[in-house]
Amino acid sequence: MKILFLGDIFGKPGRICVSKEIVNLVSKHEVDIVVANGENAAGGIGINPNIASTLLNLGIDVLTSGNHIYKKKEIYDYINNEPRLLKPANFPPKTPGNGFYFVSNRKTRGKKIAVTNICGRVFVENLDCPFRTIDEILDILHRETNIIIVDFHAEVTSEKMAMGWY
Repeated sequence: MKILFLGDIFGKPGRICVSKEIVNLVSKHEVDIVVANGENAAGGIGINPNIASTLLNLGIDVLTSGNHIYKKKEIYDYINNEPRLLKPANFPPKTPGNGFYFVSNRKTRGKKIAVTNICGRVFVENLDCPFRTIDEILDILHRETNIIIVDFHAEVTSEKMAMGWY
């Protein structure tokens, strides 16, 4: 299984780059699933419904996010109706959106692939503990699949390293 994971798509330059290169990358490397962080795709902060739809239509299977996901107010309704756009799972429970998504399509040959999104807490607004949250999420996801992609969005390297070791 080949996975293409694109880091932070930042503003218009990032969107242009993705639109020009994604088809070639997927074809050249025979990619089965594409995941990308889209939380800064709208002007460098946040994402809006039009941009999210455009990115998904380019062939991105799942868009992950981070602490800037709700910077554009119009995303609130959209994220509830588009399960492929993830919020960090450790945002408060009543926050709009989903913290994980299962991909199963022709390219995955029927295999279910889970994608989840967690956000660190250093220099970020109050969120639930990412370590406790990932334990809870992995328990749920392992009931469906053993193939799990975790996007841990954090501001500081030490927190990223801690989650990696965890």
